[in-house]
Amino acid sequence: MTPILIPALPTIHSLTGFTLTTWSLAFLIRIILTWYPQINISKGFWLFFSIPTEVFLSITRRIIPPIGGVDITPVIWFGLISLIRELLVGPQGILSQILLRQSIQ
Repeated sequence: MTPILIPALPTIHSLTGFTLTTWSLAFLIRIILTWYPQINISKGFWLFFSIPTEVFLSITRRIIPPIGGVDITPVIWFGLISLIRELLVGPQGILSQILLRQSIQ
């Protein structure tokens, strides 16, 4: 690992974890909102979850259409982001292991 990245590693680890957790929560809220079709997600408070996630969902909907009238794309993104979060900053994640090894040395 380059010497410049070693002091920044805790910050990178924290920011990556925070960002991926925020995205996971946003997609989880989108999943829950699909249970309530009467809620208009293009107005009010729901815009905080609609705008950032819709970019990813619209692209994915072109590849994976709704199955039986059910949009599964938020579930797919929630799963992908959760997997990436575990692989990078989870207890056995890459960044976590590098950080652990740097603190031991």
